[in-house]
Amino acid sequence: MSPNNGLTIAVPRGALMGDTLDLLDALGVDTTEVRENDRKLLFEDVGIVTMRPSDVPTYVEAGAADIGITGKDVLLEQSEREVYELLDLGYGRCEMVVASVDEPGGDPMVEALRRLGVTRIATKYYAIAQRHFEETGRQVEIVEVKGAVELAPLTGLSEAIVDLTATGTTLRENGLVIRERLFVATARLIANPVAHKLKAQAIDDLVERIRAR
Repeated sequence: MSPNNGLTIAVPRGALMGDTLDLLDALGVDTTEVRENDRKLLFEDVGIVTMRPSDVPTYVEAGAADIGITGKDVLLEQSEREVYELLDLGYGRCEMVVASVDEPGGDPMVEALRRLGVTRIATKYYAIAQRHFEETGRQVEIVEVKGAVELAPLTGLSEAIVDLTATGTTLRENGLVIRERLFVATARLIANPVAHKLKAQAIDDLVERIRAR
């Protein structure tokens, strides 16, 4: 049996990729070709397919990959995806926060809510932001931004942002301060529900080997 028990694994590119490949190496999966080729996406010999973290739940839900690794932030943003969350892998720790410009007059978000009853929030995480402000009973207008969301409050596009931060450095360098902390996100192992039944032994074995590390 191969080190990954014949499973197809969706591996996230970006910040989680290095730790994920280290994990697979520790399990005996040879990731040399993946490390040496950043253009190739499918590595059939070792059962690895690489993609953006936000695409991992899509591929796992559809069964194009049996299991996958992605951030808790992605899973909460795509909570409609039918995948099983199996393990908190512990690495890739980030925080989802609300941040706004550090102004002498106070928090621009709070001021907008006080004066207008509504505030504008820029984010890449529409569902998470919408849910957070609904749960806390505040009226917001969500502005979806694909690029550097820190720019939004600096240019007047929004009063605040909801975004993921690892160290807070980028926020500080752009004059933003954290106003609220929503949750801590780490890398999670997820599985396709059908594969979880049909390949239960292989998946259970892999989970036990990860836990035993």
